[in-house]
Amino acid sequence: MKRQHLREIIAGGESLTVEFKRKFTSEVKIAKELIAFANSKGGYLLVGVDDDKTIVGVRSEKEEINLLEVVCRYYIDPPIEPQMEIISIEYQDVIVVSVEESDEKPHRLTVDAEGRALEKIHERPVFVREGAAALQASKEVIKVLEASNDDTEVTLSIGKHEKRLFEYLEAKNKITAKEFAAIANISERRAIRLLIRLVRIGLVRLYSHEKVDYYTLVG
Repeated sequence: MKRQHLREIIAGGESLTVEFKRKFTSEVKIAKELIAFANSKGGYLLVGVDDDKTIVGVRSEKEEINLLEVVCRYYIDPPIEPQMEIISIEYQDVIVVSVEESDEKPHRLTVDAEGRALEKIHERPVFVREGAAALQASKEVIKVLEASNDDTEVTLSIGKHEKRLFEYLEAKNKITAKEFAAIANISERRAIRLLIRLVRIGLVRLYSHEKVDYYTLVG
């Protein structure tokens, strides 16, 4: 990455694809950020930049990179391999960690908040990027991430349940899986399956940053 590109990224502030860290805080916190990028649209983690865009640099690039490599290998499942660069800017060294959107979603955190190993897969939390924050994914979001790995072509078939859904969304703008199950008179599990299928096709979008996940029409 060229210095000018890095300056532009910093000037733009934190966003869906950019996160600043003044320094390496903890393995768990860094892992959450990297997981969220990999499970979302990818992005840049900049170590040595404060939240207010101040470039403070890092004291030991080698030590910080070693810690980042440990996080990527042992704190994230499946592990990720981001690109890491040390870029000198404003007489300070900044570590730029570039994370690509993954094709092995969902990535999970392998330890709890105290650093204890989580052996069972369902215990390992998943994080996604929402706005300028890494948030823990709900069960519905995890199902969408899992479905994104399925290369099977999804065909569109509009039945009575889908018609009721679209009519409701046209009138109310958004709907939860529970509400869809009620208006379609089907189980909530089946409602979620149908909604996820429509998310994969691109007709419906899932929003997970509220207290309850909800769906809207795309566009």
